[in-house]
Amino acid sequence: MSDYADLVGQDIRLQLLRLLAQDSDYAVNDTVLGQGLRLLGHDLSNDRVRAELGWLEEVGLVTVQPVGPYRVAQLTQRGLDVAQGRARVEGVRRPGPGEL
Repeated sequence: MSDYADLVGQDIRLQLLRLLAQDSDYAVNDTVLGQGLRLLGHDLSNDRVRAELGWLEEVGLVTVQPVGPYRVAQLTQRGLDVAQGRARVEGVRRPGPGEL
């Protein structure tokens, strides 16, 4: 993967965490997350959204449960810490000071 593709992937993962952090119960389905990413400039296929959620689940930042045709991601405490810049995980862009 190119350096640019790595940077984009890191930003996508941060934005997914930040979208989940905005929800009252920290849980959102993959379709809504994809729509949120589009608003932020990342037009991804649903398969790519699911793949990124799978990556985030593997590193303990979210849990993912199938609900009908959807995958519902829920932020973990560690995921919230990363979204808010209190913790770092390689592969997720760190939010800048103006983003907190």
